[in-house]
Amino acid sequence: MAKYLLLKHYRGAPAAVNDVPMDKWTPEEVTAHIQYMRDFAARLESTGEFVDAQALSPEGMFVRYDGEGRPPVTDGPFAETKDLIAGWMVIDVDSQERALELAAELSAAPGAGGEPIHEWLEVRPFLTEPETITE
Repeated sequence: MAKYLLLKHYRGAPAAVNDVPMDKWTPEEVTAHIQYMRDFAARLESTGEFVDAQALSPEGMFVRYDGEGRPPVTDGPFAETKDLIAGWMVIDVDSQERALELAAELSAAPGAGGEPIHEWLEVRPFLTEPETITE
């Protein structure tokens, strides 16, 4: 099994087919979209392929270490980050082909007018340690 990150973007990816921003959807359309995501996750839970999924709040900031005994340095929030990453799902699947299959299905979540969004999702494998060969 290999873990993959299915990353949802607000911007930065090619435009979706149904490219209406979520803040322009009706409450019913938002509810249908969220339910689709929940149903998708529940189905993957039943097959053992679901690991985690989260939507991200638009708030946030950058933080960095500023030296021993000094408080962390913060900056932001930056519109670029909140506009770029909407959320993610982590899956644990047998192959890259399965990861792509699930990402394609997830991209069909309904949006404005109840029509599939056909959004682009970034699919990235988790970095793993190389296998150690012992004799």
